[in-house]
Amino acid sequence: MLRPLYDAVLKLAGSRQAPIWLGVVSFAESSVFPIPPDVMLAPMVFARPERAWFYAAVATIASVIGGILGYSIGLFLQPVGHAILDFFGHGGDIETFRHWYDKWGVWVILGKGLTPLPFKIVTITSGFLKFNFPLFVAAAVITRGGRFFIVAALIKKFGPQVQPVIERYLGWFTLAFVVLLVGGILALKFLA
Repeated sequence: MLRPLYDAVLKLAGSRQAPIWLGVVSFAESSVFPIPPDVMLAPMVFARPERAWFYAAVATIASVIGGILGYSIGLFLQPVGHAILDFFGHGGDIETFRHWYDKWGVWVILGKGLTPLPFKIVTITSGFLKFNFPLFVAAAVITRGGRFFIVAALIKKFGPQVQPVIERYLGWFTLAFVVLLVGGILALKFLA
């Protein structure tokens, strides 16, 4: 079921309107769509490496706006939010997520927004749990920007030969980024 959709999104990456479609896919993926924008971002950066940062910015901005929609679905349209979470196999996980948010707070958003876990799970759940909205938006900007700019940087630097590695080990790349981010924040906190 997902393969034809994946192929269609990949085909859009080669179209003249690719930046617009990248924005649309990034927006939709943060609230309802199952295919991650990396599928479009990677070939777009391969084709035009000089526009890597522009493409990463488009994906980031659209993803954050889509995340706000996901948050709103969780906050105001809970039956729709439950249906989306059910579709992605997380309908019964609200209490688990509540525990994570109570224990780790914003780190749930920062960590999950970088990983292959569908970001819509985080956005909708944040709305369900009425997580602090300004903090949610700030974390979404950091985590989505981190993810898309890492992908763009790797592809710009290493070219097409890195795509299979990124697809296979994206979770590890993003985990390394989270470790560096947390380490940097802690270092600044203790050194200041």
